[in-house]
Amino acid sequence: MGKTRDGRKPEKLTRERFEKELLGLQRELVIMQEYVRAKGLKIVVIFEGRDAAGKGGVIKRISERTNPRVCRVVALPAPTEREKTQWYFQRYVNHLPAGGEIVLFDRSWYNRAGVERVMGFCTESEYEEFMRSCPEFEHMLARSGVKLIKYWFSISDEEQERRFQARVHDPMRRWKLSPMDLESRARWVAYSRAKDEMFRYTDSRVAPWWVVNADDKRRARLNCIAHLLSQVDYEDLTPDPIELPPRVDEAYVRPPIEEQNFVPEIY
Repeated sequence: MGKTRDGRKPEKLTRERFEKELLGLQRELVIMQEYVRAKGLKIVVIFEGRDAAGKGGVIKRISERTNPRVCRVVALPAPTEREKTQWYFQRYVNHLPAGGEIVLFDRSWYNRAGVERVMGFCTESEYEEFMRSCPEFEHMLARSGVKLIKYWFSISDEEQERRFQARVHDPMRRWKLSPMDLESRARWVAYSRAKDEMFRYTDSRVAPWWVVNADDKRRARLNCIAHLLSQVDYEDLTPDPIELPPRVDEAYVRPPIEEQNFVPEIY
């Protein structure tokens, strides 16, 4: 379990309390998304951090009760050969929200400042150009009416190792370990330096980085969602209950059951 900022170990958060708190936050997320839709807001939320830091778990909890037509997740694969020749931000621009939408980026254009930098997937000049242009790009988004919220999930070396080992020994979670994940484990210091440099250039007043203490998964999820809600000045615009119209009473004969293919009832 992680520690608080003053070094104390927090009281253990039970699953029962976690589920109760999460349900309340998810209810607020539904209210917030309705406000975003009704007012035509454009919101981008970026999730970055160490491998196994819990970004995917938070994104899942945010999106599981929201409307996928309003709140969608973007997790891009490695760029194609054609995309490598484009302006670097081009493939991300295609996924930016229109009015009334929230986009959750499971990793983002900050790949260039992280994995591409550490693994040598970009040149030094490409990296330097990213650091110059990224703040300008994010200022452009802000001026166009996009609200950009950036989260960095911070996890200790010991906790990341524990989670990696858990994935190694669990066949149902082993798919989460990619070759890049294993390489990041070996290059912990290099990734730390890359993150520090990234913050130095891109932690601005317009688009600040918010660090989530992610050693405790449950608390990280609750804290991140609560903070996300605090970043949008919304009000409850939930529509009134809908009155269902009566069905039209007309004759109907159901086709014979024998003519249909049913899924076997194993359970």
